[in-house]
Amino acid sequence: MKIFDTHTHLNVEEFAGQELEEIKLAQDMAVTKMNIVGFDKPTIEQALVLAEKYPQLYATLGWHPTEAGSYNDAVETYLLDKLKHPKVVALGEIGLDYHWMTASKEVQEAVFRRQINLSKELNLPFVVHTRDALEDTYDIIKSEGLGARGGIMHSYSGTLAMAEKFMDLGMSISFSGVVTFKKALDIQKAAQHLPLEKILVETDAPYLAPVPKRGRLNHPAYTRYVVEKIAELRQLSLEEVAATTYANSLRIFGLEEEHEGKN
Repeated sequence: MKIFDTHTHLNVEEFAGQELEEIKLAQDMAVTKMNIVGFDKPTIEQALVLAEKYPQLYATLGWHPTEAGSYNDAVETYLLDKLKHPKVVALGEIGLDYHWMTASKEVQEAVFRRQINLSKELNLPFVVHTRDALEDTYDIIKSEGLGARGGIMHSYSGTLAMAEKFMDLGMSISFSGVVTFKKALDIQKAAQHLPLEKILVETDAPYLAPVPKRGRLNHPAYTRYVVEKIAELRQLSLEEVAATTYANSLRIFGLEEEHEGKN
């Protein structure tokens, strides 16, 4: 059995100096691949360092909506250069964050649109962060359209109906540890009923630790608890959910040429 943590932050200070330990812990729980997401210059640089060092790690790079106020032509030139690295599999996380509002809605929207178009130019899928902004996020993706590689709704936290609307645009839906939370009934319903071929799993570590580890530091290894919960909700085997979400990850990230058994 193999599990792909499609969105984790092994590149932040909480894991500094412990990356190899985290990778080994993950492998012990069948999490054999990870996508390391960089969202500003320091985390982008570290994502690339880790992806270069460890064959089972990949990188996704973008300018987070809470950083939108600092986005300019120089940042875009920097991103264009870094996104051409051979271990980069997606552009992100990009989107809208109306919770923190470090930049105006207008600025966030403009930066989101620019990066969606960058992803299309580079033929990369894009990874979306949205907080308290689901409808606006949908409207922007619908108006800009997706490239051939599509996109991912990271740590999805909306209803089944909204997930289906994003799916109709060509987006895949990624579930984090939030799907294990007792009161996350809308998210659980989405995880239960969406086509399994459109679902990914992630941790967003070190954030959003799943049950039974809720309230503690999250680890990439804990992707297994997300897979277990989705299997329980769908009344499927752990192995089937792991295998399908792993295959979905390889397809979306353009890693299909990998042979079975290679980690």
